[in-house]
Amino acid sequence: MKLIFMGTPDFAARVLEGLLADETYEVIAVVTQPDRAVGRKKEVRLTPVKAVAVAHGIPVYQPEKLSGSPELEELMALPAVGIVTAAFGQFLPERLLKQFAFAVNVHASLLPKYRGGAPIHYALINGDEQAGVTLMEMVKEMDAGDMIASRAIPIEETDTVGTLFDKLALVGRELLLETLPAYVAGDIVPQSQDPEQVSFSPNITPEQEKIDWTKTNRQVFNQIRGMNPWPVAHAFLNGERFKIYEATPVEGQGRPGEILEKTKQSLVVATGQGALSLERVQPAGKPQLQIRDYLNGNGRDLKVGDYFD
Repeated sequence: MKLIFMGTPDFAARVLEGLLADETYEVIAVVTQPDRAVGRKKEVRLTPVKAVAVAHGIPVYQPEKLSGSPELEELMALPAVGIVTAAFGQFLPERLLKQFAFAVNVHASLLPKYRGGAPIHYALINGDEQAGVTLMEMVKEMDAGDMIASRAIPIEETDTVGTLFDKLALVGRELLLETLPAYVAGDIVPQSQDPEQVSFSPNITPEQEKIDWTKTNRQVFNQIRGMNPWPVAHAFLNGERFKIYEATPVEGQGRPGEILEKTKQSLVVATGQGALSLERVQPAGKPQLQIRDYLNGNGRDLKVGDYFD
């Protein structure tokens, strides 16, 4: 079965690898977002999906905007049966959706919960007990198509955005490969989403990255792991941005943001209820550090009673 695949990040690359390993499918074209300059050195890197496609010799299309582009006309002319998307990052034009027998999206949430671009982040930030993947039919409305199948997994205490992305990428790949044949054969009747249960997960804003120490230790803990490894939660210390990658909720009482305890191995900060023991941090202009390394270096002058802004 000839397919067009559309996706961009690592999550989508894992799904693409699954299709390529299955002899049932032949991916004849890949569409992904344009390569971007990243990091301090502004090096242009291939998207993870493009890297997989190039390694397998698959033609790659990278329009800045698919609608109205020359690439769209070329895709319309391809002899594909259907389209599979996963975290592509653009709406698909209506005429493209109508051109092929099906268009299926692999979405990293249990729809209708968390439509949008950051479902895994919100599942962690909101303290959900489970996350999952939903296969749905593509329509020209964000993540609003009828649901073909879904699968849930528990969220572990140690999960971060990074670990949950990895887990759900494999869940999504397995669910797609198990479900797609029956769906194409007409053996699965997709179910509409309950509009009363719809919620959204828009991309994380810079304002959401900043830690509010007046929240409970559990809420701040969920924010920190819900932004690790990107975009990373931060506070301000002596007026400079201070990123926090890992922390553990602990007992403690003090004014929110106050340093309650400092040893050679630990730094405990008060929240609105309880406290957090910081574990992995990144002070301004420095690499990521385990808290003991930070305290033995840049953090030597900190003392109990100091405050995060």
